[in-house]
Amino acid sequence: MIENLSKTYNPKDFEDRLYKFWKEKEYFKAHINYDKEPYTIMMPPPNVTGNLHMGHALNNTIQDILIRWKRMQGYEVLWLPGTDHASISTEAKVVEKIRSEGKTKEELGRDNFLKEAWEWTKKYGGNINNQLEKLGVSCDWSRERFTLDESLSNAVKEVFIRLYEKGLIYRGNRIINWCPDCKTAISDAEVDHEETSGHIWHIRYPIKNEDEFIVIATTRPETMLGDLAVAVNPKDERYVNFIGKTAILPLVNREIPIIADEYVEMDFGTGAVKITPSHDPNDFEVGLRHNLGHLIIMNEDGTINENGGKYNGLDRYVARKLIVEDLEKEGYLVEIKEHVHSVGHCERCKTVVEPLISKQWFVKMEPLAKPALDAYKEGKLRFIPERFGKIYTHWLEGIKDWCISRQLWWGHRLPVYYCKDCGEVIVTREEPERCTKCNSTNMYQDSDTLDTWFSSALWPFSTLGWPEETEDYKYFFPTDVLVTGYDIIFFWVIRMVFSSIEQTGKVPFNDVFLTGLVRDSEGRKMSKSLGNGIDPLDVIEEYGADALRFTLVTGNTPGNDMRFHMERVEANRNFANKLWNATRFVLMNLDEKVVLEDISPNLLEEEDKWILSRINRVIKEVTDNLNKYEIGMAAQRIYDFIWDEYCDWYIEMVKPRLYGDDKESKETAQKVLLHVLENILKLLHPFMPFITEEIWGHLPGREEALIVSPWPKYNENKVNVQAEIKMAYIMEAIKGIRNARQEMNIAPSRKATLIFVTKDEDIKDIIDYGKRYFTNLASGETIIIQEDRDNLGEDNISVVLNKCEIFIPLKDLVDIDKEIERLEKEKEKLEEELKRVRGKLSNRGFIEKAPQEVVDKERSKEKQYQDMMDKVLERLKNLKASK
Repeated sequence: MIENLSKTYNPKDFEDRLYKFWKEKEYFKAHINYDKEPYTIMMPPPNVTGNLHMGHALNNTIQDILIRWKRMQGYEVLWLPGTDHASISTEAKVVEKIRSEGKTKEELGRDNFLKEAWEWTKKYGGNINNQLEKLGVSCDWSRERFTLDESLSNAVKEVFIRLYEKGLIYRGNRIINWCPDCKTAISDAEVDHEETSGHIWHIRYPIKNEDEFIVIATTRPETMLGDLAVAVNPKDERYVNFIGKTAILPLVNREIPIIADEYVEMDFGTGAVKITPSHDPNDFEVGLRHNLGHLIIMNEDGTINENGGKYNGLDRYVARKLIVEDLEKEGYLVEIKEHVHSVGHCERCKTVVEPLISKQWFVKMEPLAKPALDAYKEGKLRFIPERFGKIYTHWLEGIKDWCISRQLWWGHRLPVYYCKDCGEVIVTREEPERCTKCNSTNMYQDSDTLDTWFSSALWPFSTLGWPEETEDYKYFFPTDVLVTGYDIIFFWVIRMVFSSIEQTGKVPFNDVFLTGLVRDSEGRKMSKSLGNGIDPLDVIEEYGADALRFTLVTGNTPGNDMRFHMERVEANRNFANKLWNATRFVLMNLDEKVVLEDISPNLLEEEDKWILSRINRVIKEVTDNLNKYEIGMAAQRIYDFIWDEYCDWYIEMVKPRLYGDDKESKETAQKVLLHVLENILKLLHPFMPFITEEIWGHLPGREEALIVSPWPKYNENKVNVQAEIKMAYIMEAIKGIRNARQEMNIAPSRKATLIFVTKDEDIKDIIDYGKRYFTNLASGETIIIQEDRDNLGEDNISVVLNKCEIFIPLKDLVDIDKEIERLEKEKEKLEEELKRVRGKLSNRGFIEKAPQEVVDKERSKEKQYQDMMDKVLERLKNLKASK
């Protein structure tokens, strides 16, 4: 009760304690319970070596809101956490560590390197989990998974073998994206294309045995060392006579054919292009069509190899500079033009990637892409917001085969073995003792590992024990929603969908909720280079987790980036403080024996009926919002209700009853206060779990924790339209009186006579009922209701309402000039409203197309504003006359 609820709100006093309490009570733990409907979310696995950043905080807050809400709704919820081994980035960190110790990866050898990698993972791997706990995530830590766990590794191996046996995995020479820094192949999805200012070099290639040249255009002159042809478009009349002739490759003096291929764009550069099949994906295809063969001129580290003649050993860009100088010296360089083009960079290290022919393992994507496309078109998969479905569709329709092998040691090693004697390739679950073809024991395993996305694509079902038909898999799969950033639709979302359909026959989730990026207050992406990153843990330390969580979801819509302002965090801490103080007030004025079940409808005052009706409506609105994933809107509705209606109005309205002598009225007010507070805490809990659970524990008669209490349900019978209309009118009148007094700098302590002028009988009844509110909340001393302006006197402040005008006799309280100035402003506002509504009503299109009730509503507004304007004008006239 109140004696245990601290006088000041300090989240440090209880956040860690409550998280420990929830874990000890096993409230996060999911159980197989066929009497309940399951609700499952798989946490997108952060990198094992990662730290919590604002994107993680946003993503996990949204997931936690959905999980806590569904748990309260009675679902058997599973939110499964875990981390990803992140092959390239983890290997890079470990390589850096051993390099700092004066060793190399190769010197250590594979086994010792992997020991180092596991030690690194164990040391830093739990970091992000501890940070997520600070945020309050209610995931089932007992089911935590890591992508290199044995069961997940078995699933990866199983999928590889199944796809291989179906002919969907193959090994071949293809152009891949090669990162010279990471020294591995990377997929198309891991390449960032950036507009870059560069050049086009026009180079003369001499024609064999002729005194002629053909001029080619290239953006990468260093790759000419690997040229195997010059190509022109067969329809290009400029080059018809060149087709079939032989060109001499400058600097190298190698003979290469001039071929015709429709791939060449006649209006690009000179219309003649060099063909380098081993270093360009389009040239690779041209090379296949014309049987040109291959010539690799670059090493894995981006230096020129022995096929590059005198440029052997030079970095690609150093070689480019020297080649251009040599071309100029020998008269082959025609011109250099400025050129802006899209250049691929490694998504992780930002190095310019090199297209390179390489023997790699690939997944055939066309047969897998079609079912994933069909699932979306048939409505089995939904994107929130829907516009991201176009990106999904576009990516799948233009998909290329997926290069899945990586030249790394950290990760899932390919289950592929080779016979050194006969070259047989064996794909198998267990390491073979002998070659299945020649019976040799001289075998070795492929040294490559699989792309990280290959294993994380299986995350929704491998984490539940697949390929075994485990009870968890049967009960919790498919999952319900994936919450992830819009920037990894093609990295991860698409791969999960086609992998799941192929392996389980089901989509892995029904809904994909896409979040935007969290940017700084100026709209810039948070980054180390800009130094504008904000550590969520620092924010939690200063303001508490609840304030951070609420800031991340309010004013935030799915798929849109948000700006992060510390001022908003502070404002949300103030909101928590407001709720804390309101609770203290309620508890201080509560009889400990109060029982909620016996609120008598006959004893309810109008303000009680109003607040009970309003909380009932808010329950419906918030539930509807959450069902539509309108999380920001749901949070805002709760905020507005707590701050404006419960704290600023209802608590103020019932104070006289709480302090009065009418025992029944006092007890009724206590019960309603408590009932509404209880529902407030339930609605707010998914968003601000710590403060709500702490307050809940201090309410009388709490037998269970808030985290597992039932979500409130909307009851149509509890809506009281009349009470809402009546109280809304009274509150509008009080606000009008307060505003008018404030503009005139009249202190609240100076009581005044309030004269209500109206002929409307319903309004008279409302005013008559509201007399005590006007006395208590609008500094009213005497309340008078009359039908005309007789006996008003000359000096009054006026407030214009619908069908009513309020006059406050000024006497010696106010400056008439200021009242005239205020009414002039009111007149301007009404003129704007009348202009707007009359503009609509004079629009023929609006009158003809809008529903009749909408048109009637606008006409009603026009009459209302005109009535108010007439009163303002008359009041101005009288005041000016009195001067």
